[in-house]
This record gives sequence, structure tokens and C-alpha cells, in this order.
Amino acid sequence: MTETKATTAGWRKGLTRNVVILGFVSLLNDGASEMIYPLLPAFLTAVLGAGPEALGVIEGIAESTASLLKLYSGYVSDRVKKRKGWIVAGYALSNVIRPLIALSTSWLQVLALRFSDRVGKGLRTSPRDAIIADSTPPEFRGKAYGFHRAMDHSGAIVGPLAATALLLVYHDNLKTIFLLSFIPGLLAVLMLLFGLKEKQPEVPRVAPGTFNFRSAWAEMPSGFRKYLGIILVFTLGNSTDAFLLLRAQQLGVPLTLLPTIWVVLHIVKMAFSVPGGIISDRIGRKKVIVTGWIVYALVYAGFGAASQHWHAWALFAVYGIYFGLTEGVEKALVADFAPAHLRGSAFGLYHLVVGLGAFPASLLFGFVWQRFSSAAAFGIGAGFALLASVLLSLLNVKKPESTS
Repeated sequence: MTETKATTAGWRKGLTRNVVILGFVSLLNDGASEMIYPLLPAFLTAVLGAGPEALGVIEGIAESTASLLKLYSGYVSDRVKKRKGWIVAGYALSNVIRPLIALSTSWLQVLALRFSDRVGKGLRTSPRDAIIADSTPPEFRGKAYGFHRAMDHSGAIVGPLAATALLLVYHDNLKTIFLLSFIPGLLAVLMLLFGLKEKQPEVPRVAPGTFNFRSAWAEMPSGFRKYLGIILVFTLGNSTDAFLLLRAQQLGVPLTLLPTIWVVLHIVKMAFSVPGGIISDRIGRKKVIVTGWIVYALVYAGFGAASQHWHAWALFAVYGIYFGLTEGVEKALVADFAPAHLRGSAFGLYHLVVGLGAFPASLLFGFVWQRFSSAAAFGIGAGFALLASVLLSLLNVKKPESTS
């Protein structure tokens, strides 16, 4: 019994109350979101009659909008030294708007609702990522962000499984599944309201008159600015995953199994997120991220060359390894670079760069696919990933100092 308790305590070391609360909130919120997202390409194409270009426009605009707001919310949370309000408001907005996709009768209405949903994501993401850094010692950042991503992916497993069961009960009625996603979303907001605590870094308060976007950017280390440039290069080849689901359909994966293949992806994501973060705490972030980006390039090349339905299943599984090695670790590296009083702004800049790259990436991918071929589109994505891997390998990155 004592050994079991010690093992449990060792596993939880570095995971604070706020990190655990935010992990469970992400589980519930992503469960709600992923009841919809794997079915959205089919809803747009089969129900609303839209094509790959419309999908690229919707996802590109939605994610770019979120990223602009992530910069603003992160900056303001640094300025006022309050993060919880932004986090609660963002999750609440998304979970009210998202189920309304069920009432859409055109892809333009889906665009408007996805835009509003992403506004909520923009309000919450940078303050949330910053409060994780505020609540975690530097030597456990990789683990903390890895845990958060693992919980997020757990929700992405539960959500599609629930969607699959509901599709059988409601005879493939996509709109009903979309409406029912409100339930886990509501639970996530309630958990935030009653569980999350404000946590501020122990740094001097900056006078409001001296704190602005320009001064925040000027204080960022040069290595962080270079890192953002490399992230942009990678993101230009990282289009929406909705195209992978569309490709899976092309390869013969039936509609009823799309949520299941999404579950396979998130099982692997969940399995690799915490180990990927822990490894980055030990050997450094850069090596882990570069490895993940190389995996990404190989997966995209594989999707371009695939010809059988089982290829889609295998590639989705390997694709999860890329996420496990990079999602949490990229954020831990942002926290390593950022001055403590500018963490919200640093995460805002990181998410802004990702969003600015996501819009042209999705537009380019959809255009190349529709005008040329899916193989050409996936080849472009693989090329950007390999270029970014080389650039990051050349960047000088120091391991953060331990507080223990």
C-alpha cells in the first residue's frame, strides 16, 4: 500500500491543483468539441453540399481569428494580472455557440458559428497556457503541458465514441449529435468556476503606463523571436486535420467509422503526450520537437501515397506520435523563453504565429488538392515540416534552470 502511494505521488510530482483542474476541463470541453469535429467534413459535403475549398476557408478563417484574440487575451492577462476571467469566458462562449452548428443550412452559417466558437478559444487559450506556467516549476513544465494535452486528448477519445454511439441511436442524424454536445461543455464551465484558482508569478508588478505591445515585444529574447519564425515555417505546411478525415473517406473509410479513426489518433496522442513532455524535461525541448516534425513529414508523405483504407488507419496512428512529441513541448519551450511577467503575451505571440500560418496553409492545401491532387497537397506539407526541422536544429536553445 505504501509503495503504491509512493508511486502515485511520484507520478503526480509537479502537477499542481490548477494543472489538474485545467486538465479535466480540457477533457470535458474536448469531449464536447470532438462530438462534432470528426463529423464536420461529412456534414459540410454530404448535407450542405460544400467542397474542399469551402472547408479550407472555414477552418482557415476560424483558426486565424482565434489566434489574433489569443494575442490580445494573453497581453491583457499580463497587464491586469488576472487570467481566470478570460479562461471562464472563453470556454463558456464556445460551449454555447458550438452546438448551434446543428441549425445551419449553408456553409456560410457554419463559417459564422465556427468563427464565434474560435473567438471563445481565442479568449481562453493564452491565459490558460500562462497560468499553467505560473503554477508549475520550470523542471516540470514539459510534464505539466504534456499532462494537459493528454487530458485534452482523453476528451477527444470520449467525444467521438459518444458520437459513434449516438449515430447508431439516432440513425446518422448529425444535427442531434451536435446539439447534445452542450452537456459536457456545461460541466467544463462549472468546473472552472468552482475549481480554478488565480496564480500569479512572483515578479514585480509593471506600471500600466509602461506596459504595451511594443514594450512586451522588445523584452522578448532574440531566441524566442527566431523560434516564432521557425514555428511559422512549419505551420505553413500544417493545414487543418479536416483534410486528413476527407482523405480517409477517399481511401474507403466509411462515415460511421470516421469518429473511430479519430479515436485511434487521440489514443496515441494521449499515450505519448506525458512521456514526450517528461523526455523534453530531461534531454531538452529541441530534440523532441525536431523528432516530432520529422514524424509529421513522413506521415504527410504517406497520406499522399496511400491507396488502401488500412493505410489511413495506420497513418492516423503514427500521426498521433507527432502530436505527443510536439504539442506540449512547443508550449513548454515558449514558457522557457518568456520572462515571467510576459508569459501571457509570449503565448499570445506563439498562438498568433500559428494562426497566421494556419489560414494560408489551409487555403493553399485546399487549392492544391482541388486543382492538382491530394498527393501534391500532402507533399507540400511534408516539405515545410522538413525545412522547419532543419531550422530548429540550428537554433541555440538553453535548458531552463531548476528551482529545486
